[in-house]
Amino acid sequence: MAKVENVSIEDLKQGLADGTVILVDVREPNEFNAGHIPGAILNPLQKFDPKAIPSEPGKRVVFSCRAGNRSLKALELAQAAGRTDVTAHYPGGFDGWSKAGEKVEI
Repeated sequence: MAKVENVSIEDLKQGLADGTVILVDVREPNEFNAGHIPGAILNPLQKFDPKAIPSEPGKRVVFSCRAGNRSLKALELAQAAGRTDVTAHYPGGFDGWSKAGEKVEI
């Protein structure tokens, strides 16, 4: 079982604003291109590559998807590949972000 840390929308917004969060969107490219959380980088679950996840001192990697399911799967895959530094996901996903009225990038 993966080690999971749920990140609130407030913590995610703060981390993106102050540069302490690297947000990895694991949705498919067509979903990402239709709209994503500003600053997110794409690493689709279908072609998920744990080695492509950035690792920067002092920064926390947070996974996001549409509604929280694929980001949990990505956490499992990353940890199974030895990425013990990757434990966080935003369970609200893109749906929660946009429903909260937050800015979306296209």
